[in-house]
Amino acid sequence: MTDVLAGILPESVLATHWFMILSSFVAINTVMYVALAVAKILPKLYPRDWLPRTYTRAETRSIYPDTPEGEQARREATRPRHERTD
Repeated sequence: MTDVLAGILPESVLATHWFMILSSFVAINTVMYVALAVAKILPKLYPRDWLPRTYTRAETRSIYPDTPEGEQARREATRPRHERTD
């Protein structure tokens, strides 16, 4: 990079302390923006989906009756957000 800037800026400016601090800031800023862009591309993770579910009730408190249709509706309502089709 200094070879490219050597034609634009004099070497006395490139060797100064403030220019090294400025170039370090620009480098760190670039790395942070790349990391944020990669994080936005990746799908959202739900750590709660990896943990076992230990909270089950002894009896049903659902508005759906204990029928096959009610069981299907209950399963749909308790699926994780990223797996729902609605």
